[in-house]
Amino acid sequence: MAFSVVMPALEMAQETGKLIAWRKKEGDRVTKGEPLLEIETDKAVVEVEASADGILAGIKAAAGDDIPVGQTIAWIVAPGEAVPIESETAAPAARAGSHPKAEPVHVAATPASSPAQAPTSSAKISPKARRLAKELGVDLATVRASGPGGEILASDVQAAASEPAAAAAEKKSGNIEVPSSLGRIMAERTTQSWTTVPHFFVSREIEATALNEYRERIVAEIESTHKVRISHTDLLVALVSRVLLKHSRLNASWSAEGILLHDHVHMGIAIAVNDGVVAAVIHNAHTASLAEISIQRRDVAERARAGKLRPADIADATFTISNLGMYQVDQFSAIITPPQAAILAVGGIADRVVAVQGRPVVRPMMTLTVSCDHRVADGARAALFLSDLAEATREPAKFLK
Repeated sequence: MAFSVVMPALEMAQETGKLIAWRKKEGDRVTKGEPLLEIETDKAVVEVEASADGILAGIKAAAGDDIPVGQTIAWIVAPGEAVPIESETAAPAARAGSHPKAEPVHVAATPASSPAQAPTSSAKISPKARRLAKELGVDLATVRASGPGGEILASDVQAAASEPAAAAAEKKSGNIEVPSSLGRIMAERTTQSWTTVPHFFVSREIEATALNEYRERIVAEIESTHKVRISHTDLLVALVSRVLLKHSRLNASWSAEGILLHDHVHMGIAIAVNDGVVAAVIHNAHTASLAEISIQRRDVAERARAGKLRPADIADATFTISNLGMYQVDQFSAIITPPQAAILAVGGIADRVVAVQGRPVVRPMMTLTVSCDHRVADGARAALFLSDLAEATREPAKFLK
């Protein structure tokens, strides 16, 4: 039986994915679970695994192609089996990288070598391309379409926007740094979030004495048992995840149907990589132990920095933590990652003079700032969340027992 390999949907509202590289070539034998290809989405570059054993055949897309979600790009067939014709339906179980929220469909593929088509008055325009054209001031009538059936894709708009910029750059002195693919993705995503999500920010300074003492107490124990070192980020992931169970409006998603409240916490962690930031996900962080959180965080961080993230590594985050404390940053505000309703920005721990019972004393302090979507939460809810989180940092053993 032949199985179709389709462009997977790895996130909400994803319309296309860019094929970065094939890990296997036409005619190679593949094994279920091994890396098959690399794709670039709106968040990161991820590896897609083969979901069946067989021979890779009928490859229809090349590196650099932007491919609509759900489009067949290759087949996995049995030895000696012919590649199915377009009208046949492949077994759905082997769709590489398929995502439960966006079931792919079998549609005819456009050959990678097809020439770009100039738009007409009846040209199809993807919603993402239309939105991006408005943001970048691009006249859609001048954009050349590269999508199937002459559809204008977001990548076509980006290309059209870069043409006048490149021409103008030739007339200017100085250096022009061309952003990487990830840099362009970040620019688009943060612009979309900042211009469409009504942000507000609430900050609170908390004492970190108990947090430091708890970390020092458990580091030796966990290191000897699990061979991992617990960081402050690991502690915060564990504590924030458990506190969020009491604050459903901050662990929520905004959608056209209304506010989606989650009964689990999939914690996104902002990780700095070359030319940008990606948010890798620790799934079910609210039930994971500190050792499990530390192991998962280390693994996804290594894959992120190596550009080897897997689809599951960036999927389904319900809340995100961005920690710049290691850069000696005292306080900052982070931009929300839609459709999430909030993100927590963590500053560094530093000794400061504070008043305790009317007397000045020196204590290790840190500032936490939560950014919220005002359509989902309000200032009172954000303040109560920070209050409970401050309590959790004062008694971490109680929350992590």
